[in-house]
Amino acid sequence: MGWHTEMVEWCRGRWWFPRVFFLTWFAYMLVRYVNDPGYVVIFSAINLGIHEIGHILWRPLGEFMYFLGGSLTQCLAPVVSVLVFYRQRDFFGIAFCFGWLSTNLHEVSVYVDDARARALPLVTPGGGEPVHDWFFLLTRLGMLEMDHGIALLVRLLGILSMLVFLVVGGYQCWLMFWLPKREPVS
Repeated sequence: MGWHTEMVEWCRGRWWFPRVFFLTWFAYMLVRYVNDPGYVVIFSAINLGIHEIGHILWRPLGEFMYFLGGSLTQCLAPVVSVLVFYRQRDFFGIAFCFGWLSTNLHEVSVYVDDARARALPLVTPGGGEPVHDWFFLLTRLGMLEMDHGIALLVRLLGILSMLVFLVVGGYQCWLMFWLPKREPVS
């Protein structure tokens, strides 16, 4: 059975209504993200926590990976979640993770865009003077002047990720609404 066929069968007989709430909310977030790069959502606190844990996880691999590890981990968390939902065969969960990834990519784009200005308030889990991850990374790579271009690319990936959720999740809700329920096995 192909992936699409499996997804269609998974949708059959499921309740679409609560999922439409999430689609609507994420569509609203997309509009806000496009119009206001500083827009903050409930996921921001979760994403920040994962970001900070990422620094700790990647620290043993050296200074560069320590600074990259925060943004990397916050973007890997939804990707790993896709694998978990696929293993459980929760196809709306898979689509939802693309929406969550979008929130992370949006936040990373804001952080990258701030590399030269270093105007964002920063936190550090270990105390001490916080260092701007993307100022460090882009300076080390000799790419600091490219911060706005890199941020734009990350932002566009975030928009694309959100569109994947909205299209695939919307398609799944449409299937849930229109497909007849499974016939009982006699």
